[in-house]
Amino acid sequence: MAKKRARLSAADRREQLISVAREMFAEQGVQPTTVEDIASAAGVTKPLIYEHFGGKEGLYAVIVDRAMRDLLTQLTSALKTDGTSREILERTALALLTYIEASPAAFRVLMRDSPTWHASGSAASLMSAVAGQVEGILAEAFKRNGFDDRPTPIYAQMLVGMIAFTGEWWTESGSSFTRDEVAAHLVTMAWHGLDGIGSRAAAR
Repeated sequence: MAKKRARLSAADRREQLISVAREMFAEQGVQPTTVEDIASAAGVTKPLIYEHFGGKEGLYAVIVDRAMRDLLTQLTSALKTDGTSREILERTALALLTYIEASPAAFRVLMRDSPTWHASGSAASLMSAVAGQVEGILAEAFKRNGFDDRPTPIYAQMLVGMIAFTGEWWTESGSSFTRDEVAAHLVTMAWHGLDGIGSRAAAR
């Protein structure tokens, strides 16, 4: 006789639904994915999704909020120690790329245009929100190291935009470059500008 599948606790079921929806939103986009699709993939009924999240909108909001929180935790951890301005840049690049490598589906959800009913409106808006949080982290790191913190909004927007879109290409293209190699090239470009092209990316 076949064994019955173990019944999931409410907390475990919630995590399962988040995981299933995150993968589907990453692959198909939020708008085309229906509550029926998520319920079918998770092996549950539609009312269970409404019970936990109030609908697709609530589920999407949880996924985005968690993805942004996890990303900012990664950045905060990377930038909490002192260092030179270049070291701060290197740690920022590595932290973002580490997150992208470890959580590709969550990152793809952030990079996709959000549905019209979501407050952010677009991937650019979500990344700008991330940059706004990074700005505060960078400002603290700059102050600790005695740097002028006035330009931190520029650095935050530049770093997040440059690294996020390069990271998206890196994960989607199947590039053979490692995370550290991509980070090294990003840092070289940011540090030396166009004058650094053609030089060894890892050079100091």
